[in-house]
Amino acid sequence: MQVPRWLRPRAGNPDGTMTLLEHIHELRRRLMIGVIAILLGTIIGVLWYQFHIFGLPSLGELLTEPYCALPPGARLTLGDPNRCQLVAFAPFEQLTLLIKVGVAAGVVLSSPVWLSQLWGFITPGLHAHERRFARVFIGTGTVLFVGGAVMAYLVLTKALYFLVTVGGGIQITALRGDDYFSLLITLLVIFGVSFELPLLMIMLNRVGIFPYATIKAWRRGLIFAIFVFAAVVTPGQDPFSMLALGCSLTVLFEIAAQICRVHDRRLAKASPWQGLADDEAGPSPMASSGASASTVAASAPVAPTSLEPARSAAPTRVVDPPSGSDYDDVT
Repeated sequence: MQVPRWLRPRAGNPDGTMTLLEHIHELRRRLMIGVIAILLGTIIGVLWYQFHIFGLPSLGELLTEPYCALPPGARLTLGDPNRCQLVAFAPFEQLTLLIKVGVAAGVVLSSPVWLSQLWGFITPGLHAHERRFARVFIGTGTVLFVGGAVMAYLVLTKALYFLVTVGGGIQITALRGDDYFSLLITLLVIFGVSFELPLLMIMLNRVGIFPYATIKAWRRGLIFAIFVFAAVVTPGQDPFSMLALGCSLTVLFEIAAQICRVHDRRLAKASPWQGLADDEAGPSPMASSGASASTVAASAPVAPTSLEPARSAAPTRVVDPPSGSDYDDVT
């Protein structure tokens, strides 16, 4: 099977440079590969949503597990009393929900492909040390995002229980599938993105924008801002998700602060101006290079240039002042 021309990588130049058209062609090729991977992942997600794949529970069962963990008296049961089902009030709501969940699953399942394409497009423009740091940051960011999504999934059960039982049993909640999955996906994204806070702090510290001295001075205000942020962005407005997000971000904030402290301390030790006051002169370049004044050879006398007039070696004749002049009064 012949690969389409627009999917073939262009032959690289010997000097490693690319023209503007070659950059556009490379961007189009990598975008198309990423889109195709997302489409294939979406098809797998749609099938996985309804059926068991490789002996695993269906995606629908995994995502509705926090809702099905609620007591039977706290959720509305229609149809088969032995099954846990959400409610749909529109003819096309189930189809829309299937496509929405399938696309979200497709983006997650195909993330290794489109992330590798993004990395392959950015890498040629980076130096060797920049590639190393970028690889570490991307890997750490992926782990933090997954950790935040897992935390949101675990918190959702407690949050749902509070939301559906806060009325004291006077009413029962008929939870629509679209509302439930919107809450779930939003919570996963918010926790995942919020867990990137320590990575952002470390990046700003590395470039000198956010030193540890500033973090130490603003620590109380920043922790207060974290809890305000958690109270605003959590979609359910329940205390469990707010406290879980706020406490988790506070722990991550303290870990990032200590990493910034170690980094700034290393920079201070390597700096030649360590221990000097603000108005104290720093070491001279000669001292920092190991040279001393005793090793500097005396310079030879500079010969007169051609522009300087030559001095005569003949003695200067002194002329006596004339008699009767004003000089006679001086004794």
